[in-house]
Amino acid sequence: MDRRKSIKAIALGSLATGLVLDACKSKEPAAGDAKAAAGDNAGASKGVDRQPEEVAHFQKVNSTTFFTQHEMATITILADIIIPKDEVSGSASEAGVPEFIEFIVKDMPDHQTPMRGGLRWLDLHSHRRFEKSFSGLTAEQRISIVDEIAYPKKAKPEVAQGVAFFNLMRNLTSTGFYTSQMGVKDLGYVGNAPNRWNGVPADVLAQYGVAYSEKEEKECVKYE
Repeated sequence: MDRRKSIKAIALGSLATGLVLDACKSKEPAAGDAKAAAGDNAGASKGVDRQPEEVAHFQKVNSTTFFTQHEMATITILADIIIPKDEVSGSASEAGVPEFIEFIVKDMPDHQTPMRGGLRWLDLHSHRRFEKSFSGLTAEQRISIVDEIAYPKKAKPEVAQGVAFFNLMRNLTSTGFYTSQMGVKDLGYVGNAPNRWNGVPADVLAQYGVAYSEKEEKECVKYE
């Protein structure tokens, strides 16, 4: 099973239980909301129903930039390694996950040091192995480093910081993607939808010795 399918299985099985619970507690926005908020005055003119204090908070958060261009490039690469594009839907970056993560670290400052420190560790580790920053590596080299830190039970003690960083990165990527419009569609979740009911099945009616009248049969709506 590839990484994307593994993450999707987690999302489908429990909707990333710990992640979603944390997201609910901290009111993390969906990736799509964060992306819209970043470019449209907190989404206020998009018809999003927010209280004035919520709009003011989004405006404040989106008035600053935390990650550098280099850091955002690395985040985008990692996000797309975690959830790449496939035949079902686009990649994490296409779902707005990097923008989501940029928003989260400003909205939840506790993430700032682990994320920035983790990105710095990743570049230093890349330089030790290949004499280049992570974003400058080939796809094969990037995966070799990710494989070192993506599996906590198999990882060596000397890459413990990288493991902790990748766990956080994976959690944020999964949350951002599977709460975006693209991610929800990927899951096949349709939400509440009107039910189409053609009445009690004929075999059940026969079991209890009852039947619909001719008038009911003629006037009741039937769905194919």
